[in-house]
Amino acid sequence: MKKTANPLSKTTRTYRNIHKWIALPTFAFLFIIGTTGLLLGWKKQLQLLPKTHNGQTLNSEKWLHTDSIYKRAAYYSKEVLKKDASIDRMDIRPSKGVVKILFENHFTELQLDLATGEVLSVSNRTSDFIEKLHDGSIIDYYIGTPNDEVKLFYTSSVSVGLILLSFTGFWLWYNPKRIRKQKHSLN
Repeated sequence: MKKTANPLSKTTRTYRNIHKWIALPTFAFLFIIGTTGLLLGWKKQLQLLPKTHNGQTLNSEKWLHTDSIYKRAAYYSKEVLKKDASIDRMDIRPSKGVVKILFENHFTELQLDLATGEVLSVSNRTSDFIEKLHDGSIIDYYIGTPNDEVKLFYTSSVSVGLILLSFTGFWLWYNPKRIRKQKHSLN
């Protein structure tokens, strides 16, 4: 009985040690990923995204040219908000007649009327901050790495850790069942 169960027990102990030493350093990261993932899943319900306003017209022939909108947003950020004017993207919402302007170096969102260029809303994009925290790119954002090096290391490390935890966790669950089965078959 001991000879058949012993190698399986030894393997299970090895898996337990591996599981423990992977779980300890990845615990905090998995907790952050789980918490931020939950927040991102509920971002609209928790109002972590600014409400989208409506512009004056849905008729695209009456809308301003994107270059004009770009210049207005950059001016507003630099002169009124006193923040960097580097625009990351412009999210045009044709069904609302509005454009959302997102910036590269801060989490401000401007919403401009596509027809008049009037600023309809100035808000912080909490969800963008949470997303950067979720994928680890928050560190790249603050230290200014050019190719998301920290994000890639973070996501790769945590992903490999989670895969190994899943693998060893399965064997920690399954091997005791096999050991009990072996013990019963010998009796």
